Amino acid sequence: MTKTPFDNGHLETQEGVPSRAAPTRALIIGPYSTRKSAPRAAGGTAGAPAEDRSVAERLAEATKLAGAIDLVVAGSVIVPVNDIRPATYIGSGKVEELAERVKAEKIDLAVVDCALSPVQQRNLERALGAKVIDRTALILEIFGERARTREGTLQVEHAHLTHQKSRLVRSWTHLERQRGGFGFLGGPGETQIEADRRQIEERLAKIERDLEAVKRTRALHRRQRRRGTHPVVALVGYTNAGKSTLFNRLTAAGVVAKDMLFATLDPTARLIDLPHGEGVYLIDTVGFISDLPTSLIAAFRATLEDVLDADLIIHVRDVSHAESEAQRSDVEEVLAELGLDRSSHPILEVHNKIDLLHGEHSLANGACETEAIGVSALTGQGIDQLLVAIEAMLFRDRDVFSLVIPGTDGRGRAWVYEHAEVLSAEEDTGGSAHLMVRVSRDRSAELARRVAAGGGEVSLRQ
Repeated sequence: MTKTPFDNGHLETQEGVPSRAAPTRALIIGPYSTRKSAPRAAGGTAGAPAEDRSVAERLAEATKLAGAIDLVVAGSVIVPVNDIRPATYIGSGKVEELAERVKAEKIDLAVVDCALSPVQQRNLERALGAKVIDRTALILEIFGERARTREGTLQVEHAHLTHQKSRLVRSWTHLERQRGGFGFLGGPGETQIEADRRQIEERLAKIERDLEAVKRTRALHRRQRRRGTHPVVALVGYTNAGKSTLFNRLTAAGVVAKDMLFATLDPTARLIDLPHGEGVYLIDTVGFISDLPTSLIAAFRATLEDVLDADLIIHVRDVSHAESEAQRSDVEEVLAELGLDRSSHPILEVHNKIDLLHGEHSLANGACETEAIGVSALTGQGIDQLLVAIEAMLFRDRDVFSLVIPGTDGRGRAWVYEHAEVLSAEEDTGGSAHLMVRVSRDRSAELARRVAAGGGEVSLRQ
């Protein structure tokens, strides 16, 4: 298991052999507003408004996030918040109750499911007598454990350092004794904070240069895919919606797919065949989540540009989840923040996990009341209908022709191969090429004219 900053480290046995310390016990705290229109806390996040979700579901998601990095969840508690307190976010009475529980249950870590300011985090740590992290820090820790490629590691480190930079004032509390006063009075500790800030800024600049190289490499890969004339289809969706399972079902790629939040961080692309033989690139991407830190969105922008460059976006939804509609809003908001123009990027909605629906909510094979396609990535139900729908959406503005091009019309054949998608090709004994091609409708007339001019035959396939 990867060591996290929340582990208690290693203990030395009497023989001098290091042994693993006890796992970190965590208390999940959900400080949720009782107001109908909940104000967002400072910190910059993207996601659906809090009122779109039940507090029970929000607390359950926070608990799953904690479980994703192997914390031992000792308990969870919902704390109603009427007004956000500048000092501790929650009221002093609740802070005292939580402090007693932390002490009684020997809690090592308190996970507060909101965005805390540095001052709020520092004050809560003092009051509770335990380490405190907020939702942003928890997601950053998960991403830190999941990143496997150099690209993913750089993206996560950039987000970590950006988050850490704003909290240096609480990272050097042990120097306050040297100052003999408050932080704004200056002293030896102030020098150390400024030195750390400079180091972070220098490291951030280095990472940003490396990420720019990653961006150029990804752009090169996209151009190479374009030269192959294969359309690109990107899978997006809320974390744990089943994107990787669907990706594996369509490609047999063996991408990690677990019932775990953020099981996939590093994008994967594979070439698959549609019903009529056309190849398309399918890309699996990182999952989204409510209140996703904007620093993470910025860090993963190079990866997510694959989504913006896709010919078709497949939005995978877990329709068995109680908060499926709110999750849909979260995904759409993040896509909008990335600059997605829905008018130029067709989106196909896929309702996954229909095998978990029962009674009146169950769906027939691939059937949905809306334009969405119902599938079960786990069982394969509805996959054939999904492939047909992908093909229809990708090529709805294109015509398919059967062509016969004489062997003497080399120029006409070259034009067809350059400007149309050749779906099949055969050559008869006389040297004539029998082709089935697909071409955009704005070039259909030119295709017919060029083939006819060379003495060939053209017929539109229905």
